[in-house]
Amino acid sequence: MPNDCISYQKSGYFSPLMNDYLDQNPKLQSLYNRFPTLENFEAQIAEKQANFNHNNRASLVSVLQKQYAGIEISHLTEQNIESLKVNNTFTVTTGHQLNLFSGPLYFLYKIISTINLTVELKVKYPAYNFVPVYWMATEDHDFEEINYFNLKGRKFRWNAASTGPVGRLSTEGLADFFEIFEQELGHSTNAETLKKLFEEAYLNHDNLADATRYLANALFSTHGLVIIDADDANLKQNFAPYIKKELLHQTAHTKVLETIEKLKEYTIQVNPREINLFYIEDNLRERIIFENEKFKVNNTKIEFSENEILTLLETHPEKFSPNVIMRPLYQEVILPNLCYIGGGGEIAYWLELKSFFDAVKVSFPILLVRNSVLLATEKQVKKAAKLNLSWSDLFSNQTDLINTKAKVLSEIDIDLSMLKKQLQSQFSILHEITTKTDPSFAGAVKAQEVKQLKGLENLEKRLLKGLENLEKRLLKAEKLKLKDTLDRITDLQNELFPNQSLQERQANFSEFYIESGQQLISKLIERLKPLEQNFDIITL
Repeated sequence: MPNDCISYQKSGYFSPLMNDYLDQNPKLQSLYNRFPTLENFEAQIAEKQANFNHNNRASLVSVLQKQYAGIEISHLTEQNIESLKVNNTFTVTTGHQLNLFSGPLYFLYKIISTINLTVELKVKYPAYNFVPVYWMATEDHDFEEINYFNLKGRKFRWNAASTGPVGRLSTEGLADFFEIFEQELGHSTNAETLKKLFEEAYLNHDNLADATRYLANALFSTHGLVIIDADDANLKQNFAPYIKKELLHQTAHTKVLETIEKLKEYTIQVNPREINLFYIEDNLRERIIFENEKFKVNNTKIEFSENEILTLLETHPEKFSPNVIMRPLYQEVILPNLCYIGGGGEIAYWLELKSFFDAVKVSFPILLVRNSVLLATEKQVKKAAKLNLSWSDLFSNQTDLINTKAKVLSEIDIDLSMLKKQLQSQFSILHEITTKTDPSFAGAVKAQEVKQLKGLENLEKRLLKGLENLEKRLLKAEKLKLKDTLDRITDLQNELFPNQSLQERQANFSEFYIESGQQLISKLIERLKPLEQNFDIITL
């Protein structure tokens, strides 16, 4: 089949804001620091090196070593953690929720984009070290977003109660879940590998953060991935000055609202709160609000005076958690980071933040849209070729695809647009004739002319409507005649785009690992080019 290339912009799955960002539309240039090109990292390195508080490196490494205690890691990951102590080491970071068993496929694409970019940067800038980092969203609390994954069209859901940060959530109860999941996997060698991976990650670790760290490390440790859980008192101690500013001055609210005004023609991803912080405990995560000269924890009776909350910040910074607006700042304060890699929705909310970063004097990272991938089997590729389908066809809207293919495959010309044009031309001539009535008869003829013109217009509309209805009936008849072929086209597109959505947002990696094993990761590492703006189509 044709090996045509699908750009992000032409895939039909990216928002107008993302398309304009990828096209480097001048109206967005004030909302980001540098566009992601290999050459632009030179200036980004210089800026981050000058502005980063390198004193934070020692505590960062100490925290990472503590979090990795008891986990077998590769020499490369160990080396990457150690290298963060020195001033010529920088990170490339992606973040993701703690989805059960990684959740949708794009979890892999985010991390592999991050790994591959660090490799490209090392080749271009050999005097520096570049570390791929996965920032676990351990402080999120929306359990309903992460407690399931899909395998072969079936949803596997973990039912548990969760009210606090999800990273602290106990994995108790997942043994029962595992019994159901392992039956679905079967008994192949790759299936047994997946079972062991799930069991060791979730049944041998007490909380979701530790389980997710184990899983990501098992999949990517050989590529030097470093995984961080920022729900840590020492890391938040380094961030405390910015928490204090947020409590007292609410700069984020003011600056982000100013930026949102510039983005009003687009769909806004997130809106700021007056205070963009949560108060957290093991089973509590609620917004901090300021009312009646008191700092209050929403939906509780907990409240503080200004002095009390600042004292709490000094003694227990781990009780303060950044929301979606403040989390990016937290990341950039504690990491020597150059680039954030995320999906379209994430990059959209990062674009709201640059003026806030400028106000608090923190370097704004380069923003890179992660790789997107469509995985296809050789059998599916052969089917597409046999049906004369290009990848552009398969990415198109299903109704449009079927209508287009019905017209192409039909032995008769279903498109009656030429007849419509001829009919419109004939009526134009008639309209012209009626306007050339002898002027001496104007008074007498005018009423008749208007009447005739009106009649002609109505007739024209009826005839055109008739042609449209005829075209629809012809198309419907041809669809019935071509039903077998069109059904095969529909079935193939549904296989590749489950629920008429992107495969990467629906399926779990295990569905493909069962067939391909570790080759799945290897092929993705080999193929994905993070600085290219094309939808990767990979045959397994």
